Amino acid sequence: MALKNAMILLCSILLPIFFNAELSADSNKQTLPPFSCDSTNPSTKSYPFCNVDLPIEKRARDLVSRLTLDEKISQLVNEASAVPRLGIPYYQWWSEALHGVGGSTPDQSGVSFNETIKAATSFPQVILTAATFDANLWYRMAKVMGTETRAIYSEGQVTGMTFFSPNINIFRDPRWGRGQETPGEDPFLTSKYAVSYVRGIQGDSFEGGDLKDGRLQASACCKHLTAYDLESWNGNSRFTFNARVTKQDMVDTYQLPFKRCVQEGQASGILCAYNFVNGVPNCVDYDLLTNTVRGEWGFQGYITSDFHAVEHLYEKQNYSKSPEDAVADVLKSDTGMDVECGSYLANHTKSAVEKGKVSESDDIDRALYNLFSVRMRLGLFNGNPSELPYGNLSRNDICSSEHQELALEVARDGIVLLKNSANILPLSKFKTKFLQ
Repeated sequence: MALKNAMILLCSILLPIFFNAELSADSNKQTLPPFSCDSTNPSTKSYPFCNVDLPIEKRARDLVSRLTLDEKISQLVNEASAVPRLGIPYYQWWSEALHGVGGSTPDQSGVSFNETIKAATSFPQVILTAATFDANLWYRMAKVMGTETRAIYSEGQVTGMTFFSPNINIFRDPRWGRGQETPGEDPFLTSKYAVSYVRGIQGDSFEGGDLKDGRLQASACCKHLTAYDLESWNGNSRFTFNARVTKQDMVDTYQLPFKRCVQEGQASGILCAYNFVNGVPNCVDYDLLTNTVRGEWGFQGYITSDFHAVEHLYEKQNYSKSPEDAVADVLKSDTGMDVECGSYLANHTKSAVEKGKVSESDDIDRALYNLFSVRMRLGLFNGNPSELPYGNLSRNDICSSEHQELALEVARDGIVLLKNSANILPLSKFKTKFLQ
């Protein structure tokens, strides 16, 4: 009991913003969450894309066919504009949920907090959570994140349920500085974590296989593909770094977590990293995105860039010859990227179409089909969410005592201590000649 009280006190001191959120007792007014295909709206309810009896493939293609070129371009960035004439609200693709539901940047986030919902349950950093070596615990944690996402959405404080999480890069160099976001250095452990996390947050069962209808509780986006573990060191920047990786190391080390994230976890999103791998930027790598991810692994979802990665192709990496070429390099149908986290596509795609570098029907429509398919799998085009699955979730399901107890369990189970009964540590620099 003393340990429990101490842990709760520590969390209340260190995590006042994220943990133990106070829900306003005075606020009984609920803002209707954003959705499309309101059955009471005669101007939209007759559209085929609103017909839930049709396959998502047909619904998505019908919606895309109704958009003008300018409207299509406005959907290619993380801040996807509203299309009022079709009853489509603004959508924000970028949110984070590494160890609890949260926003991204203050002015760009699919999740917002205010006096009604101040925060969501915060779990320990991923590096500690992974040290529990408990796949079921990881699943339960992610399931809480998915539940709280829907609860916050029901309260009207969510404009996007696509999370750029988990971070499943391999952490082997402490100079990176972001290793705490990852499960660690082991590809097998990281793969297991990825599968458990994705199944949990997306609403699948622990064993997998319960998303056969495609419905998503929330959308997981595995990042950063691939061989990415550097920010800024010794004159090298994550924006321009060229990782030289052998084929064997790529398969055995860096790609394994992403492969299992897609094939076993059934992730609905992938984020391509800034860096080059063997001379080719990840977000324009045909062999990586099309042949491997979509082809060999069978990925069916959306691929997003990291923040401003498309801009960097021309502005920082000198890979693309012009802004329009940067657009073409990521959107051409043989590449595979769908949405940019940033604004470069919004600013330069129309010019790329006018110059014949990008095809509206082949390249842009392909990307939009993938994007709207995911939004439809989230149920955002199925009418009033209060009448749909997860519609009964509310503020009472956020930061509940059960969720906080689970966060405490993760913190306890992740603490790893080494027994030093033989006084072996610290190693003597005089007596120790080598380690095996």
